[in-house]
Amino acid sequence: MTDTLDKALSAARDAAGAAAEIIQHYWRAGVDVITKGDDTPVTVADRESELAIRGILAAALPEAGIYGEEYGADDTTREWLWLVDPLDGTKSFVRRTPFFSTQIALMHHGELVLGVSSAPVYGERMWAVKGRGAWLDGERVQVAGTQALAQAALSTGNVKTLTADARWGVLGELIRESNRIRGYGDFCHYHLLARGGLDLVLESDVSILDVAALAVIVREAGGVFTQLDGGALGLASRDVLAGTPAIHATALERLRGATIA
Repeated sequence: MTDTLDKALSAARDAAGAAAEIIQHYWRAGVDVITKGDDTPVTVADRESELAIRGILAAALPEAGIYGEEYGADDTTREWLWLVDPLDGTKSFVRRTPFFSTQIALMHHGELVLGVSSAPVYGERMWAVKGRGAWLDGERVQVAGTQALAQAALSTGNVKTLTADARWGVLGELIRESNRIRGYGDFCHYHLLARGGLDLVLESDVSILDVAALAVIVREAGGVFTQLDGGALGLASRDVLAGTPAIHATALERLRGATIA
């Protein structure tokens, strides 16, 4: 398995680099935007970068399935499964803000074991393999040691669903009791969490393709990364609670109480 993970990490980093070249080209040149059936935007940058990623990953690990944002899944039942979002944050990309990235993760028998998060315009690339730590451009990173909510910095992303139930009130309590609230969104707040700049991230409306790689990175940096109810991530996951161990535990206890009520 070690050899497979070594090969996979090399391929994922190469694939992220290939996608970065395509994305940066269209960032400079501009693109037309198409609206998909779910009312989300897509561009030629999304599609070309996914094709480039798929070619590199398939050549390096032909026994693995690939599940991508733009071209779907070829086989999700294999022992190894790549999860790919070639351009996570397309809305940011088309609005000319730098909060978009390429997300590449690898599952082994349903467990997330590898992640690469590349944000070329923002200027960061992070990666992690289970048991090997989390890395930012070659330097190992670690979550903060924050223990008390009063000292914690929180960030929210997509929270539309959260506004419709009792957990919205819990989020308000967490904000009032915390030291600071921001809404960095997309890859950015997970990168900040993994390198000690934030203590808690909440999102209620995401895809597993958006966060799979980031989950590996945050966990390998010493953080906790679950669904909002504390459940394990899977292909159907739609929400996230990620944080330092102490702050995650505090938030989870409160969210569970609100959900039960």
